[in-house]
Amino acid sequence: MKTSLIKIRSAFGVRETQLSDKSVELTGRKGTGKSSVLDAIRYALTNRSNRDYIVKQGADEAEIIIETDTGLHIDRKRKASMDTSQLGLKENGLNVPRPQTFLDDIITPLQLNPVEFIRKPIAEQNRIILNLIDYKWDMKTIQDWFGEIPPKVDYHQNILQVLNDIQADNGVYYQTRQQINSEKLFKKKAAEDIATSIPEHYDAAKWEAYDTGAKYRELEKIRAENGKIEKCRAYKASYDDKLRGIQADRDIAISDAKREISSEREGLEKTIERLKAEIKAAEQQIGALDGKQADKVKIAESEYDAAKAKLDSNIGAANEYVDKEITDTSALQAEVNTAEEMKKHLNEYRRMVDMQHDVEKLQADSDELTRKIELARTLPGQVLAEAKIPVEGLTVKNGIPLVNNLPLSNLSDGEKLDLCVDVAISNPKGLQIILIDGAERLDDKSRAALYAKCKAKGLQFIATRTTNDDELKVTEL
Repeated sequence: MKTSLIKIRSAFGVRETQLSDKSVELTGRKGTGKSSVLDAIRYALTNRSNRDYIVKQGADEAEIIIETDTGLHIDRKRKASMDTSQLGLKENGLNVPRPQTFLDDIITPLQLNPVEFIRKPIAEQNRIILNLIDYKWDMKTIQDWFGEIPPKVDYHQNILQVLNDIQADNGVYYQTRQQINSEKLFKKKAAEDIATSIPEHYDAAKWEAYDTGAKYRELEKIRAENGKIEKCRAYKASYDDKLRGIQADRDIAISDAKREISSEREGLEKTIERLKAEIKAAEQQIGALDGKQADKVKIAESEYDAAKAKLDSNIGAANEYVDKEITDTSALQAEVNTAEEMKKHLNEYRRMVDMQHDVEKLQADSDELTRKIELARTLPGQVLAEAKIPVEGLTVKNGIPLVNNLPLSNLSDGEKLDLCVDVAISNPKGLQIILIDGAERLDDKSRAALYAKCKAKGLQFIATRTTNDDELKVTEL
């Protein structure tokens, strides 16, 4: 598609001019309207301008008409009193729907100002080239790829720049993975340190379920039983001694009674001797002494029998335990002691297990981020395989466009201009025109080579070049 007619009226610094389907060079001093012609064409195609005034001063309306050899008719109007333009777009007499979108598809930024392109910073040049890669995508595409919309990424960029930002070292995924890996290593080391303080083959479930209180109660019960057995054995061992003591008490009581009676008898006998008159009474008393003695003996025997009966009763109760074996509590005590020691490790063990679970979760998160980072690194290959590449030899590595395996920073100005020409002719349905503003900034050889390449490729060009001519001069080439 080539232009067959360009008419400009009251736009920018142009009062009225008309161009044919020929390639032309516009020359003259600064201020003669050379750049205004190109600005008008750009405005007609893009509806954008970096100038404050679109309508020529003194005019009410600016109009730019562009016609092509395919029957396309572009009519852009802008009133001085309005902030927006009116676009009429017809193809073979029929209105074209979504006219601006249609125009955006038939032109690229490199066609509109290639000289300005080569003067831009390399980063901006890279962005412009990447934007030429035609790959249909939207936020759903990103969601389908990553299962989410990765944060802190400028999604106004070309898809390849978006993918590069997603996988970049300073990107959220990479930085988050670094933080996760750092936390994972810290917790893993902490868990390992705890493990060194916990006995080997530690059975936390066993010691957590172990009822120390019940074991202590069992131990105390056994000890109480053992105490009874030992007490009864000791009691039985002292039975004979106690019996002899009781018997001695009896014998002493009888001996005391006999001694007392004997003493009393002697006293009475002496009394009889002294008191013969009382012999009869004394004899009566003597007769009663045997009974008195018998009573005392009987009391002593009775006390003996009672004491012995009590002793026999006690020994009978003791006999229940005497023959029982003493239960060895050392094993149970050792078990309880071990349980107490093991229970001390439960809190640390739980903390270790929690950290190990955290490490597993962090590892899973890190692996998922790695998967997404690697995905962002491999997707450009898929994108390039499916995308429409504007020029042959254009590839992308780490988000940087390469032309014949060289970054733009390694290309000369002439090679970059050649690239602009290649881009302009790459779209068979696009508008085959290139606007070269400021050709005087190229040396004569580079300018001639650029013009020659455009002609050889069948590409219409409109160039401006500052000269010493006082009036605007249009030269067909």
